[in-house]
Amino acid sequence: MIDLDADLAFLGQGLKRPECVLAHRSGLLLTSDWTGQGGVALTDPEGRVRRIEARDPPREMRPNGIALEPGGSVLMADLGAEEGGVFRLLADGGVEPVLVTVDGHPLPPTNFVHLDAAGRTWITVSTRKRPRDLGYRADVADGFVVLLDRSGARIVADGLGYTNECCVSPDGAWLYVNETFARRVSRFPIGAGNTLGAREVGTTFGAGTYPDGLVFDGEGAIWITSIVSNRVIRVFPDGRQQVVLEDADAGHLAWTEAAFVAGELGRPHLDKAAGRRLRNISSLAFGGPDLRTIYLGCLLGESIATFAGPVAGWQPPHWDVPLGDLAP
Repeated sequence: MIDLDADLAFLGQGLKRPECVLAHRSGLLLTSDWTGQGGVALTDPEGRVRRIEARDPPREMRPNGIALEPGGSVLMADLGAEEGGVFRLLADGGVEPVLVTVDGHPLPPTNFVHLDAAGRTWITVSTRKRPRDLGYRADVADGFVVLLDRSGARIVADGLGYTNECCVSPDGAWLYVNETFARRVSRFPIGAGNTLGAREVGTTFGAGTYPDGLVFDGEGAIWITSIVSNRVIRVFPDGRQQVVLEDADAGHLAWTEAAFVAGELGRPHLDKAAGRRLRNISSLAFGGPDLRTIYLGCLLGESIATFAGPVAGWQPPHWDVPLGDLAP
């Protein structure tokens, strides 16, 4: 178990809702950022922060998940109050719409975007409910996954329990998806024509775990971040779980858990930083020269928590892409 005092360090300062974190071979870290009209923050290995703010966007951007494209543009999943979609942020702050409708309907507030090694774009919408906290229920399953590829955009998986981060497996055969308030990781086989087969439940979680972030390590295990409980959990291919880190306030966690069981979970339960050092961690990236440094995105902190991992991470598809004007 990671020691919260001896093993944790923090990088960068003044970040604003760095919910999603990406690491690049250059040492650059990218996080979603809600400064101004929204954009991304770039943190170098020395902790210096610079920002690319959206310039003249069609509306105020509230990027949640982000994905790095070759050349240094960034895809942003827009988690607006009423509207969503995926937009491209250019290095000069210009904004281009990538996908704002699917199957003839506007995209609801959009949680995450994943660009895989085959160039496919996977997009998650957590819930169709308004406001979104009406979806913080075990009995609500209206989240979905959109695929954007050469054939266009379409919903490829539906009826999910608050769809959060997703990731194509290193072998390209499966799409893994976190269902936060169903408390499970599901996976779908990717078939011909990029169709998804029937859902399989990879693993389920118990009290206090609400899976948000999802990445693979180099040994085939999945690493999960849990909001509220500030847990990092390593899930092995056989389903065995190992808690690597936890920074939970017992009282806040019990209050949240009681509300969840009663079907009364809401924004107040998620909008308080109840950990001793961590501030509602939401994502994880492996980085550093040997992919053994772990970086944590969060909902409520202003910096990136980091610690040395016990294993190397899987090299993500964006690891070596040219950064263009984003280069540190």
